[in-house]
Amino acid sequence: MAVVEGKHKLPAKIFHWGFILLYAYGIFKQLDDISELENSRLLVFEVFFAILFLIIVIIRYFYMQQFETFLGAQDPIPLAHKYIAKIIHKSMYLCLVLLPVTGLLIAAMFTQGITDGPMQDSILDLHGFSADLSYILIAIHIGAALYSRIKGEGIWSSMVPLWNKEQPSTNKMITKLISLENKFFIRVENFISSQKK
Repeated sequence: MAVVEGKHKLPAKIFHWGFILLYAYGIFKQLDDISELENSRLLVFEVFFAILFLIIVIIRYFYMQQFETFLGAQDPIPLAHKYIAKIIHKSMYLCLVLLPVTGLLIAAMFTQGITDGPMQDSILDLHGFSADLSYILIAIHIGAALYSRIKGEGIWSSMVPLWNKEQPSTNKMITKLISLENKFFIRVENFISSQKK
C-alpha cells in the first residue's frame, strides 16, 4: 500500500463532511415561493439558517486555507493544475457565501413589503444563479475527486474515509491519460511564463 504524505486532520474532515449535510439540508428545505415568508416562524428560521450557514462557510474557508489544495498527493502537481483547482474552490466558496447573503437580502426586502419589482427580482435571480452555479462547481469537484481516486494520487485518502487504500494506477489507459494531462498543464505553464516575459 502506498503511503499518503499528509492527511486532513479531523476538524477539516468534520468541516468538509458536516458542511455537505448542511448544504444538502439547505437545498432540501428551500422555499418554492417567496410568499411562504409570510409565515413569521418560517421567516425567522430562514434568517437564522442563512446566518448560521454564512458563519460556517466563512470559518470553513479560513480554516481550510492552511492546507494545500492537493494535500496527500504522492507526486508533484503541475502549477497550472493547482491554479485551476484553486479557482474552482474559490468560486464554490463565493457561491456558498452569495446563497445566504442573497437569502438575507430577500428576507430583508420582504419584511419591508418589497415582494416583487426589479430589486427583489435581481436578488432572486442572483440567489438562483448562485445555487445553480454551486451545483455545477460541486459536480466538478466530485468528478475531480473521483478522477483523482482512479489515478491513485493519494488526495482522496487525505479526506475520504472510504475506498481509501489507493495506489498509483498501473492501468495503461489511465497512465497514458495522466501523461497527456501533465503535458497539457506543462504547456499551459510554459505559455503563461512566455506571456509574462
